[in-house]
Amino acid sequence: MALDLQRYLGLYVSEAGEHLAAFGRELVRLEQASPGAEQKEIVDTLFRHAHSVKGMSASMQLEGIASLAHRLEDLVAPFRADPARLDPAAVDLLLAASDALQGMVQEAATGLSPAADAALAGRLAEAGRRYRDRAAPPSAPSSPPAGAPAGPAPGDPASTATPVAATLAQPAEAPPSRGRALRRVQVEVEIAGSCPVPAVRGFLVVKKLGALGAVAQSKPSVDELRAGRIPGKKLAVLLDTAETLQAIERALAQISDLAGVVLREAEAERAPAPAPAAAGREAAAEGRRTVRVRTEFLDGFLDTVGELILATARIRELGRALPPAARPPLDEGVDRLHAIVKDLHDKVMRVRMTPLSLVTEQLPRAARDVARRLGKQVEVEIRGAEIELDRAILEELSDPVLHVLRNAVDHGIEAPHLRLLAGKPATGTISVSARRERDRVILDVADDGKGMDPERLRAAAVARGALRAEQAAELPDREALLLACLPGVSTAETVTDVSGRGVGLDAVKRTVEGVGGALEIDSAPGRGSRVTFRLPLTVAVQPVLLVRVGEEVLGVPIAKVHGAAQVTLSRLERSQGTPVIPHDGALVPVHDLARLLGFPGAAGDERAIVIADGGDPGRVGLAVDALLGQHEAVLKPLGEPLDHVPGLSAVTVLGNGRPVFILDVPRLLGS
Repeated sequence: MALDLQRYLGLYVSEAGEHLAAFGRELVRLEQASPGAEQKEIVDTLFRHAHSVKGMSASMQLEGIASLAHRLEDLVAPFRADPARLDPAAVDLLLAASDALQGMVQEAATGLSPAADAALAGRLAEAGRRYRDRAAPPSAPSSPPAGAPAGPAPGDPASTATPVAATLAQPAEAPPSRGRALRRVQVEVEIAGSCPVPAVRGFLVVKKLGALGAVAQSKPSVDELRAGRIPGKKLAVLLDTAETLQAIERALAQISDLAGVVLREAEAERAPAPAPAAAGREAAAEGRRTVRVRTEFLDGFLDTVGELILATARIRELGRALPPAARPPLDEGVDRLHAIVKDLHDKVMRVRMTPLSLVTEQLPRAARDVARRLGKQVEVEIRGAEIELDRAILEELSDPVLHVLRNAVDHGIEAPHLRLLAGKPATGTISVSARRERDRVILDVADDGKGMDPERLRAAAVARGALRAEQAAELPDREALLLACLPGVSTAETVTDVSGRGVGLDAVKRTVEGVGGALEIDSAPGRGSRVTFRLPLTVAVQPVLLVRVGEEVLGVPIAKVHGAAQVTLSRLERSQGTPVIPHDGALVPVHDLARLLGFPGAAGDERAIVIADGGDPGRVGLAVDALLGQHEAVLKPLGEPLDHVPGLSAVTVLGNGRPVFILDVPRLLGS
């Protein structure tokens, strides 16, 4: 790759990835769309995505990606006239090509220039010819789709996209006029203020115009654009073409980050340039108010704000040592500083908030792939995708939600003939819905399949040795369903390489709890299942319960705490030698936290008990010396070697500068 293009690589990878991800989503939506205008609009969108990837890749001199994207574009083109002819086989091939392009773009992110898969390119070319032959009468040559740039016939080796630098380095030849007279058109383009590489957009504009005619003049010149110079982010081009102004406008509409485009006949009397449409002005204004920020920068910004919060608490703590008469001015200043820092923290968190669609947009495609493989019919309904969560939580949430969805298709939704026998529609439905409840987001993944049987889960847990028979019999159905989250416990009749209900749910539960959330399962045989994720809005600042054990102060996440009590240890009942305490109608085992951590034991018999979530064993009681109250903790990840210590999940710092470790109770009990 040319050295001067390396600085645009990050932007290219990001935008090409977005186009290809959208391509896959639109394909899945197309299969479920109503025939007519909706399908035609989706196919046109697919064509634009493929065309954009081709043009961007050619601009970056990634010829392998550009050529495969060109084949992809060729296969989409025949369906623009009649979208109804797009059959599942064509969709499968288009999705395979989209996935291959995604992989090539990621390979290009490392600085390589990947070559196209010759076999896949051949399959695309052959399929494109086959579908074009079906669409056109034998005697009539296939005409290019409306709005597509003129060029060699699809399938011709000469049709492979050429790099933009090579295209612009030599004068463009005007295409045949097709009986229409040439005229000179003045094209004035303004690049959006938010575009970080406006010269690349200038390249694309000149390349696009060169495909519609002969570029007589360009200001800035081609050489200046290649050098990255475009003063004022404005470009003026004189074009000799036989195309209409509307055709030129449609062609330029395929290029993103253009704030405004003005076209007029160059020979005509110069009248005041027409103002852009109101929607265009609003979009341009919005673009100028928007910038792209790398997530690593936001993470660093949040860490710095967290340090400010800790520093403010430290100043407040030091102020308590001053004489009472000297404290009011300091307290006033610290209160003001705390309010400013808190406001800054809230603003940073709002910037980090990301719509849930980042996770849900991949689900219809995943369900479609699994259903096709298993011969099932599934529809995915998504509601509440606009609800926002901290990006750090969404990144952790992606795999668990995808796993639950695949389980639902594989072992929840029945085969079509079995659904019909059960009086259900042949097509199963999976609904993914999200809603806000105060400072929590509730995400439900529900299916209308065969459901899960609590009795079979009890039997599976007993057979696995995870529970005794009498313990399993005492479990309510809601807790029995959570037995599916124990390693190796499953009611699936066959374990497939797609998924197995119960296989992997232990990892799902562990991940959800790792971000301060909780997992719930509700199901009934024959009526389907519902898996609920209860998630915090953010993991950067969490409330913790501070406890004292000996001389140490430790924190337990409030989300994992279910209650607390002051007891005399010697008076507690015992079960198999372990003290137990009644809580919510059940007996909860009590563990001495000092003994678990290897600290010196407490001398007294009066202890505080914290009832916390202990993971697979359920709730447990932790005996501590004292409860010190709730604290809003700015959590810091543990570094080497502390991240290998079982039972510790993070660290925070109190106002007096004292570090406090946050406990991971399930890992502590399992160590």
